[in-house]
Amino acid sequence: MHSLIIRAILIGTLVSGTLDILSAFVFGGMAGASPGKILRYVASGPFGDGMGDGGGAAAALGLLTHFTLMAIMVTIYMIAASRFEFLRKYWPIAGVAYGFAIYLVMYWIVVPTRFGIYPKTTLWAVGNALFSHFFCVGMPMAWIASHLLTSRAQEVPALAEAAE
Repeated sequence: MHSLIIRAILIGTLVSGTLDILSAFVFGGMAGASPGKILRYVASGPFGDGMGDGGGAAAALGLLTHFTLMAIMVTIYMIAASRFEFLRKYWPIAGVAYGFAIYLVMYWIVVPTRFGIYPKTTLWAVGNALFSHFFCVGMPMAWIASHLLTSRAQEVPALAEAAE
């Protein structure tokens, strides 16, 4: 089961991480921010405000930071989904709920704590943030868990018990 979870984590991180950053590029671009600026902002979270003035290396560090955070989020979900069948069985609901939880944590705890700013609450700002977290983050990882973790568990029922 551990190799199944690791595979689900890797695929979930790649898919959700890619969809999420592409969504950030699209919505950020609509607001006038370049992909480099978005990635440097991500890097400035753990590495300081100086990243905002950095170049390609700072942007690359931002991309690494983004995928590292996504790997943590996906790992939490995949471990939970391997233990709780309802997360796999009702994956659309679980994915939206987890995406909403990630939105709340990132926008209302992490960003305000690090940068001292709260998110914009306009319909557009909240709508694109929720779209990204529901459809680019939560639902893809939940679908991946439902397919990778459920199919193997059904083939070998003892796998669910072996994870414990």
